[in-house]
Amino acid sequence: MTRKISLLFSGLLMSFSLAVYSQSEDTTAKYFETIQNNPLALEVFLKAMPKGGDLHNHNAGSTWAENLISYAKGEHLCVDSLTLAVMHNPYCDPHNYLEYESFHPKEYNAIIDAWSMRDFIPGKESSHEHFFASFEKFLAITSVHTGEILTEIIERAGLQNESYVELMVTPDNNASGQLGKQTGWDPDLEKLSNKLLKNNLLKIVDQISERITQDESLLHSKLHCETNHAKIGCKVKVRYLYQVLREQPPENVFAQLLAGFELANKDPRFVGINMVQAEDGKYSMQDYDLHMQMVNFLHHKYPHVHISLHAGELIPGLVSKDGLRDHIRKAVEIAHAERIGHGVDISYEDHMDQLLKEMANKKIMVEINLVSNEKILGISGKEHPLPLYMNYSVPVALSTDDEGVLRTDMTQQYMKAVSTYHFSYKTLKNFVRNSITYSFLPGKNLWQDSEYTTINSACQNEPIGTDSISAMCKAFLDSSEKAQMQWDLEKRFNHF
Repeated sequence: MTRKISLLFSGLLMSFSLAVYSQSEDTTAKYFETIQNNPLALEVFLKAMPKGGDLHNHNAGSTWAENLISYAKGEHLCVDSLTLAVMHNPYCDPHNYLEYESFHPKEYNAIIDAWSMRDFIPGKESSHEHFFASFEKFLAITSVHTGEILTEIIERAGLQNESYVELMVTPDNNASGQLGKQTGWDPDLEKLSNKLLKNNLLKIVDQISERITQDESLLHSKLHCETNHAKIGCKVKVRYLYQVLREQPPENVFAQLLAGFELANKDPRFVGINMVQAEDGKYSMQDYDLHMQMVNFLHHKYPHVHISLHAGELIPGLVSKDGLRDHIRKAVEIAHAERIGHGVDISYEDHMDQLLKEMANKKIMVEINLVSNEKILGISGKEHPLPLYMNYSVPVALSTDDEGVLRTDMTQQYMKAVSTYHFSYKTLKNFVRNSITYSFLPGKNLWQDSEYTTINSACQNEPIGTDSISAMCKAFLDSSEKAQMQWDLEKRFNHF
């Protein structure tokens, strides 16, 4: 009898907690509706709103040009007067040093414009061309100052009320790809794997882990983590996706992929792999099927390594219509992608209806980059497939892509989503929740359904997101890094 009364009381407590939670959410939702046409109030609201995780974020593209210039101060990098790219050149005229050029307002602004999408107007150079060309211009800085860049990204995430970042990085500066070039191509991927593993690939993998440790040490130092003066970025959890450069010959690409799978298999800070660079590039297009087969091969060798792939970041005219027919499908069905980055050309895929239903059934999440898609591809509003994915119940989350080059942040993604599609507060909350649910963090989900109405039985009698929880709920949360982040997110929503 005592047990029955206890269970009844727990159920009543849970019902009361959910009711209070629902009332609080309804009050916030009603206020949100009143400010949808007030940009200033809306921005204040969205900046303060918990935004969960950023699952599509490139480290090299996420640092602002002004900061890149600051990081390279005193290094005497030479500025090419035509392209405004920087490089080490012992014969450089001192008047062409970056610190000299950036001292003059006209040159300083020209460099920022060349290294970002600021004030860019398409002409002889398209937005797409300008964007992808920018990375080579500051590579001499981003390849060296990885710790400063990591600090910038994580501090900004904290200020945006994000709690998690999955950052795409190539900490070896493609040393693994160069090893692949030295090793040479072999269509027998098993033999090629063995050659690479015997030829110092594992040493490169270990060096990557060491580099990340150094970068994180600088991050913790600069943000004063574990001190009484810790900055807000210290509360942001960061994990990494090893990014593979696909605009290379196949021997380079495979070596990088193998390094990424090995890395994610050994270092828990690396939670998966991705493939980057322009999808319309020469190698990206001609070797796309081969790349998917490479990932498929390595997936079977390393089945626990997570996979997110850029696919469908294409529009008509950028490639032929044949190039729009199957990249997303092949990423899902051949390469076992658990998430798709961009997915803009979904409406041009063969048997689109069937593919969308498959993605919904398999819970293949799409990383939606609204600002990026508009600035680089010119795709926005009714032309963007975000509503299409949602109509088919394909899970989606908003992400930034390249904050620095695009001059954007996570709040702007939500601003654009609301101003364009007038989403409800509940829909925004589900975007945020998706960003943790479909992250590659280990452990079981807190939530038992995609609508976020039912939580794991271990915590079902607890007020959601509170600090005072039962031993059973605590044990469950302690066993799952993902569930911990989800619980923390609900706590943030409670405070919000």
